[in-house]
Amino acid sequence: MNLTFKSLAASVVAALALSNFSSAAEQSAKPAAAAAANSTTRASAKWKHPRTQWGDPDLQGTWPVVHLISVPLERNPQYGDRLQFTPEELAEQQKRIDARNKRYQEEDASDRIGQGHWAEVTEMPTQTSLIVDPPNGRLPPQTDVGKQLSAKMGSSWNHKVFDSIADFDTWDRCITRGMPASMFPFQYNNGIQILQTPGYVVINMEMVHEARIVPLGKVPPLDGEVKQWLGSSRGHWEGNTLVVETGNFNGQISMTSAGTGSPGSSLSPRATSAQLRLVERFERTSDDDLIYKVTAIDPVTQTASWTAQLPWKRNDKYQLFEYACHEDNEAIRNYITSSRASRAKEAAGK
Repeated sequence: MNLTFKSLAASVVAALALSNFSSAAEQSAKPAAAAAANSTTRASAKWKHPRTQWGDPDLQGTWPVVHLISVPLERNPQYGDRLQFTPEELAEQQKRIDARNKRYQEEDASDRIGQGHWAEVTEMPTQTSLIVDPPNGRLPPQTDVGKQLSAKMGSSWNHKVFDSIADFDTWDRCITRGMPASMFPFQYNNGIQILQTPGYVVINMEMVHEARIVPLGKVPPLDGEVKQWLGSSRGHWEGNTLVVETGNFNGQISMTSAGTGSPGSSLSPRATSAQLRLVERFERTSDDDLIYKVTAIDPVTQTASWTAQLPWKRNDKYQLFEYACHEDNEAIRNYITSSRASRAKEAAGK
């Protein structure tokens, strides 16, 4: 069903304390943001940015990223520093997208839901990667600490033996997809909804039924000792652009998520630390277009920051459905018990 949270947001935001982000992290993000600026579609001089009743720039609406499913987080090295495809490359992309969408449509025509419905219908890729800085569209190398922490992170995408919850990631366990991964497209559940009340912005995500509540202005930061799965955010306006700075992460999430990007792609868990900082920019450029940028900074686990850029499209007809997933469901238990039984059988020579 379509989710409307305006009344809920107004009642709960005042009860939630969220965190600030250091000015040093913002300064670190500026070079990356500047590097991506050349590819940003700016608002038309004739277009007038809408305002809320209380005078803030209006970003409200449903902005599903389903059209970006085919864009991988990291760029294929064959494209070098190019953010755009050549006409010949686009022709090849069209064949792949047509084949993908055909599987979905064939299931609709036969009134069944199978594997094809795990991959929603999407559009031609608008760019060669979500990452725009570094210029090669690739994640920067991890530090030695980052490599060690990443190697210890479990996931049902890359593990074959399951013996405890440590063999699963937080997405497997229905806790969170993590940040900034939660803002990136996947094969399904791509709805993102923005709601606003005086002093707050709510970013509602269809995947894992999460709502990010962002206080605006000079709100006291959350105590540094308090750590959270999605961190703690503070927002402010730079002209018509919403800038959201987030810290206070618990260091237990993956910066990326398995399967992010084009069909068949898979990224290994990329560890974060409690020093992870994010700087996000939401810039509306027309009634139906918005440029979203995020810069990820974590000096403990990666050697440099990186920036992703996503062109959002507004579609208020898109319906956000309940993501019926919770940590106490049976999937994790069944993985573990069946894995243990299989290994016991092999040990007994049966």
